[in-house]
Amino acid sequence: MKKKTPTPLTQASSRKLPIIRIVSTEDEMFTKMNLEMEDETHDMLVKWGKEVASDEDYIGIAIRAGLEEYVDALDNKQK
Repeated sequence: MKKKTPTPLTQASSRKLPIIRIVSTEDEMFTKMNLEMEDETHDMLVKWGKEVASDEDYIGIAIRAGLEEYVDALDNKQK
């Protein structure tokens, strides 16, 4: 399974994001699992996940992916 992350925005980018203000945070306990499965099983789990995911879930995923991409870009720039 290849990880998909958004392309980081640069100053030269024509896409501009609106300001996003963090109004509160919550710490949550979670376990990250590295899984192996057949494609059919993966497709079924993705379908189920999309059925129960909220807008906030998608926003959290997007923000986390964007921040990870930004940090990776900074690390690569410093090397």
